This record gives sequence, C-alpha cells and structure tokens, in this order.
Amino acid sequence: QLYSHGVTTREISDLIEKMYGSYYSAGTVSNISKQVASQVERYHQRQLSDKFFCVYLDATYIPLRRDTYQREAVYVAVGIKPNG
Repeated sequence: QLYSHGVTTREISDLIEKMYGSYYSAGTVSNISKQVASQVERYHQRQLSDKFFCVYLDATYIPLRRDTYQREAVYVAVGIKPNG
C-alpha cells in the first residue's frame, strides 16, 4: 500500500527498520513488492461473505517522512461471521 501511494522503497526500508528493528535494503523491499503483487491483487478481488454478525473498523496512524513529517492512517477491518 505504501509503495502504491508513492512512498519510495528507501522510505519503506527506513520505516521497517524503525518499527521492527530489522534492516532490509531498498532493493529487497522492491523485490518483495514485485513477488507479492499478484497475490495482493487476488486478495483485493476476492468475494466476501454476504453475512457478517459484526464488523469492527479502526485506524492507527503511523509516522511517515516524505518531504515533511506526516502521520498516515492504516485502516483495519475485522468481520465476524455468524459461525464465529
């Protein structure tokens, strides 16, 4: 998602290191993005169940640095089906 919104692979690499303490080069981030792109697209196009008992929606904000320091929302949706 970050990559598709114009965040560079270097910025993503820096963010991963700040958040998780693990270093990945910009090239590694680029290779991972290329390898999972088709899986992500299939996930986005999948059919959802038409019945949910409850849906929780929330967002958390993470700091991003582009030209300036900004906080960007990451949205989370969790659906609970009648059978759990």
